[in-house]
Amino acid sequence: MSEREVKVLTSLSYAGKTIFTTNDLKEFTNNPKNLLDWLVRKNWIQKIKKGTYLIAPLNAGTNGTDNYTMHSFILASVLVEPYYIAYASALNHHGLTDQTPNAIYVATTKPRNSKTILNTKIRFVTIPPHKIFATEQITIENRKITISSKEKTLIDCLDHPEHCGGIEEVAKALYFAKNDIDQTKLVNFAQKIRNKTVLKRLGYLSEKLALEKAFEALSTLPLSSGYSLLDCSLKKRGRIVEKWKLVINVHIDPSKWTT
Repeated sequence: MSEREVKVLTSLSYAGKTIFTTNDLKEFTNNPKNLLDWLVRKNWIQKIKKGTYLIAPLNAGTNGTDNYTMHSFILASVLVEPYYIAYASALNHHGLTDQTPNAIYVATTKPRNSKTILNTKIRFVTIPPHKIFATEQITIENRKITISSKEKTLIDCLDHPEHCGGIEEVAKALYFAKNDIDQTKLVNFAQKIRNKTVLKRLGYLSEKLALEKAFEALSTLPLSSGYSLLDCSLKKRGRIVEKWKLVINVHIDPSKWTT
């Protein structure tokens, strides 16, 4: 690297701008494009999205970004707004599953194609604005990351079980965390998400898994007349549970689960 390039990258890194934008270069040069092109070509920075770049630390060696990794949540957090880390990724973060997702799941209101950065696959799930609620901030490497709360994660997974390994994975999470979650929040969030199927799934699982507060509250709520699948990713056949208006197309048996 040239002396100027070293100065630029060390100055940005010292300022905590490991991820930086084109505007951050204006104090160093009147022609940011040329400097960016050189740094990308030399593999000292990587383009994340238009106008946003990632710096490889100097100790990454001559291969630059090829040898560098960054926490996947940080990478995901700079790609789109609004956003939050969701589904299987949030389930894993909260310790609600021991399954490691093969991608980082990001909920957002803007349709986006999946993206791979530094060997990390980031999958975007488009949701309507009213489903963005009950998020919280966590800090990773001095950066604020938005993620769904524990209870909201469970409701999101009931809304889209296909993004978390299926309904059985959600059932296990509910079962093992039932003494650590707020069941009143679960019911409130299930109503707020505006998907009647979520109420049906939560009602059935609350009864099956002995979530007593949730079961009691859900038993009094009106349900839509149509029948829904317990797991939308599986075949559309199984026994019908009239009480919850559900087609039970997967067997949920907590006696077979080990702690």
